[in-house]
Amino acid sequence: MPYYVKSFDSDYTTKTLVGEEKVVCQTLDEVLKEKVLKPNTCSFKQEKRLSTTILHQQYTKTYRPQGIIFTTDEIPEYVLPFDLILVTQSEKILVHYYRMRDNLHEFYNHSLIPGYEQFIFKDLDSLIKKFNSPEEAWKAVNNFRVANGQKKLPRTKSRLCSYNEAVFLKEIKIQPVAVFGYTKPAKTIADKFGLPHFKSAGDFWSKTAI
Repeated sequence: MPYYVKSFDSDYTTKTLVGEEKVVCQTLDEVLKEKVLKPNTCSFKQEKRLSTTILHQQYTKTYRPQGIIFTTDEIPEYVLPFDLILVTQSEKILVHYYRMRDNLHEFYNHSLIPGYEQFIFKDLDSLIKKFNSPEEAWKAVNNFRVANGQKKLPRTKSRLCSYNEAVFLKEIKIQPVAVFGYTKPAKTIADKFGLPHFKSAGDFWSKTAI
C-alpha cells in the first residue's frame, strides 16, 4: 500500500476558494480526528478535487513543507507526473505557493493547454513506465508547452516536477501515518495524536520506506 502526502498551509489547514475568497476547508486536527480528507482544490476550470502526492523513490518532495503522511484503501482517479500548473495557458507560473496565496483566484483561473491529457495516468506504475524520472517529465512538458505556442520554462520552474499529483474526486477515509514539518506546531500536533513526526516527507521516506 503506497504512502500518500497531503500538504497543508503554514497554519496547518487546507484552504478552498469560495468565489474569490480563500477559506479554511479543514484543519490538521480535524483531519486527524475524523480520519477523512475532503476535496479542496478549485483551479484551472477543473472539478473540485483532492490533490495529494504518492511517495516513491523518484518522488520524495512535496508541494508545501508541512502536512500529513497517510495510507488509504481508496484509489486515485488519476496521477500526474508534476504540478498541473505546468500545463496551463500562462506565462507567469510561480513555483512557491506563498507567492500566489493571496491571489489564488487569479492564478487558478487559467485554462489548460489542449492535449494536456497525455500527461494523465491511471496509476503511478504506468506513469513511471513512461517517465522514469522527474527530469524526463520536465523535458516532455517543456516540449509540449513550446509545441503549443507557450514559452519554454526556465530551469527554476523544474521544482514543479519534483512531486507527482495523485487526484481524488471525493472525500476519502485515511489512516494517518505521520506528520511532517520543520516548525514546532508539526511536532506538537504529532505528539497530540500519538503519531511520529518528521521534518519532511523525504526524511520520512529515507527512514521508513523499504
